[in-house]
Amino acid sequence: MNTTTSKNDGTMNAFKNAVINFGIPRVIIIIFFLVVLILVPVNNMSLPWFLGDVLRRWGMWGLLVLAMVPGIQSGIGPNFGVSIGAVAGLVGAVFSMQMRYSGIYDFVGDSRVAIGLMGLFVALLIGIILGTLMGILYGMLLNKVKGSEMAISVYVGFSVVALFNIFWARAPITAGFMLFPGLGEGVRQIINLRDDFGGVLNNLWAFDIGNMTVPTGLLILFFLACFCMWLFLRSRTGMMMSAAGANPDYARASGINVDKMRILGTTISTALGAVGIVIYSQGFGFLGLYNAPLMMGFVTVASVLIGGATVRRAKVFDVLLGAFLFNGILTIALPVINEMVNAPGLPEMIRMVLTNGIILFALTRAKGGR
Repeated sequence: MNTTTSKNDGTMNAFKNAVINFGIPRVIIIIFFLVVLILVPVNNMSLPWFLGDVLRRWGMWGLLVLAMVPGIQSGIGPNFGVSIGAVAGLVGAVFSMQMRYSGIYDFVGDSRVAIGLMGLFVALLIGIILGTLMGILYGMLLNKVKGSEMAISVYVGFSVVALFNIFWARAPITAGFMLFPGLGEGVRQIINLRDDFGGVLNNLWAFDIGNMTVPTGLLILFFLACFCMWLFLRSRTGMMMSAAGANPDYARASGINVDKMRILGTTISTALGAVGIVIYSQGFGFLGLYNAPLMMGFVTVASVLIGGATVRRAKVFDVLLGAFLFNGILTIALPVINEMVNAPGLPEMIRMVLTNGIILFALTRAKGGR
């Protein structure tokens, strides 16, 4: 009898340790997500349609969430200033559309897919170049404020978005469909991408399973980017960057230039933010300018933290799981709750509680808090 009790205690302890190692917050969120999935058909709602929307949002937000990994690994912590990269990507998208309007893409023919892919490529190219330059300057700034990176990154991101509000109001754009109505100058707050690269990746090799649409092209790009990040973190440079973030003193004693590695991580994070906003916009079908990217840093940070990352360590798996769970909850839970409890504004309040609650939990554990 004592032997049986001892085995049961050992099994229970092993289960508890497995749950703790996997992460109690992860377990709670996964259980909540599964409960929400069960409630969808109970409320006579289409589960396949919702799952298709989750896949679309997973791919849309994926690269923005992936941008958190190099920042965290290099030691700057969660990059709340990813909106800096987002602004760079939006500049690339706007000027890509201006080039199409000027007839530069006429050589690709009249194919909607060819024009869309060309416009997307140019937007990404401009966004990466601008995001890299801005990321280097941003990384140099964060090196001057070591220990306060998370607070500083929030306000730097806000400041850059505000600065580019002035740029959007005076941007040298001649395409009539982008100009602010009635003024003849300045760019609109929202620009439709229907005739450009809107949905080009979503529709590329897409297929339906019942009511569920799988955005194959979008997911392939996301998975490919995750694989490239996984390879980079295992390269010599990636391991040096991770070492600099994990233990700066030891890394410095080993001959690693810690400041350079921090700038590298910040630059990659910012450039990925530029790529991410372009991919997000093509999936959304619109460009949101001015203050639209202001709070994106909070959503991306919450997503990677919900996947199991901390303010010190992050893995590609955290991105995959976190982006799926966070977008799954927001996509499915909010409509279900709205259906069950008909209270105006309740879903938006729950979204804010989830987003900021996850960030608050992670920050309380930043120094080993319980």
